[in-house]
This record gives sequence, C-alpha cells and structure tokens, in this order.
Amino acid sequence: MKQIKGIYAASLSILNEDLALDVKNTIKHAENTIDRGCHGTVFFGSTGQSQLVSLSEKIQLINELPKSRYKDKFIIGTGLNSLSDTISLMKISKSMNFSTFLIMPPAYYKYGDDDVINFYSRIINEINECKIILYNFEKLSGYRFSKLCVEKLVEKFPKQIIGVKDSSYNLYEKLKIKNFSVMPGSESKLLRGLNLGCTGIITATTNVTASLSRDVYDNFINNTPQNLNQKLCDVRSAFEKYNLISGLHTFMSQKNKIFKNILPPLKLLSEKDKNELLLDLKKLDFNIEILKAA
Repeated sequence: MKQIKGIYAASLSILNEDLALDVKNTIKHAENTIDRGCHGTVFFGSTGQSQLVSLSEKIQLINELPKSRYKDKFIIGTGLNSLSDTISLMKISKSMNFSTFLIMPPAYYKYGDDDVINFYSRIINEINECKIILYNFEKLSGYRFSKLCVEKLVEKFPKQIIGVKDSSYNLYEKLKIKNFSVMPGSESKLLRGLNLGCTGIITATTNVTASLSRDVYDNFINNTPQNLNQKLCDVRSAFEKYNLISGLHTFMSQKNKIFKNILPPLKLLSEKDKNELLLDLKKLDFNIEILKAA
C-alpha cells in the first residue's frame, strides 16, 4: 500500500452570508494551505464543519474539485453518520476520480471493535477500490480505536485501509504496521511522531501553521537542526485553549471577513477570548501578517 506522508490540513469550510457553502472559496483556501507548505488537504473533516454541512453542498464541492491544480493532493472526509450516505458520497467522489477518504465511525451510538469492523467492511464490500484513512477521535464519535481493531482491519483489507488519523493519541506511539500511515492530529505530536515512525500529521491548525509545520517536517526528513518545533507547539497550544474551529475562523477573519461566517451552534470567539488569543500569538511572533504575506 502507498503511504500518505507529510503535512495535511483538515481544511476549513468557507460559508456565504446565508451560511451556504462557498464552494469556490473553500477550494481556494485549501489550495492556499498547500501553497504555504501543506502536502495536501482534507475536505469535510471535523474542522470543516462536516457534520453541519449538507450532503448536497458536499456534492457541489466535489463536482468542482477536478478543476483544481491540486486535485491530486485532496482527501475527502465523509463526515456522515449514515452508512448509505457515506457510500453514496464515496461513489460520487470516485466518479470525479477521488478515491482516498478520511472516515470516522458514526457518532452518538455506543458500539465496540467488532461493530466498527462491520461498519468498514460494509463500505469496502460496496466500494472495493478505495483508500481509507481511519479517523480516531473519541471526543467526537464516542468511540476510540484499539490497536487490535486497526490491526484486524488492515489484515482484512490491506489494500483499502491505508492509515489512521489519531486525534485520541492512543495509537501513534505504539501502532507499527508496515507501509501504513499513522498521522497524529496535532502539531505538538509531529516531531515525536516522526521519531516513532509516524508519517506526518493531519490537523486543524495547519490551516494557519502550514509553513511552520512544513519546516519542522522537512528538517526531520533532511536531518537538520530543529529550531522551530517549540514555536510550532506553542502556537498549537494557544489555539487549543479554545474551540479550534471558532479560534481558527476568528483568527482568519482578520485576513478576510468571509471567515466570520460559521454554522450554528458554532460561533466565533468572544471579544475577550479573541483578544487573549491574538495577544498569546503576538508573544510568539505569530500573526495574520504571516498568512497575508504567503
């Protein structure tokens, strides 16, 4: 199996004033993160408000993706609880020549490893030619992948289950599968993960830390001194004090007011929290001008 390697952004979704998905600017923003250093992006991960964006809007965006100069660097997140809708979205994506997916088990319901294996088995039995990155995020789904469950899935579907995004952080230190991508969901785990054999990261905050993250990654690959990793971790920590989606949209709205639009029940940071975030970032010499110059 081919590994997914490098710095990936869980890309933000951009909305119009009426809160409809702004397809053009959502794709443009993803392209910008690649221009700033990301190896690729994921559309409709949790950071992209995937559980709040309608299926029809997701289809509209996927239909436009083949026009992008970076179409080979895109991963589709399904962000759907419905098995049927997940399969349908994958079929539509494949018709547009996108076959790599980030898929999290459904939220809300309680279930175990055998049920998760059944969930992915039904997807793969329906769509055999696909590549799936498992999304391990207990805080959101209520389920945490075990090491054994991942190993069983890879053993059962070695061509289809190609990696895991580990946002619960119980896998990245101990999961060792040949040619399998393990990608923590935080920049603070990037360097340690690489030293342990992980292949990169998929994170929310690489929407703004793309260049910093890429420098740390490239320094590791080239075996050159790491002089930016602490700053990268500190920037991540500054955003982690708040809801990441709210913090990122608040920060990015300084660059472009279209980022102020966000789907309820999510909202921008309060004025107090915004000022505290910006002050913390200023102390780290990290501000919106870095992105404007990119």
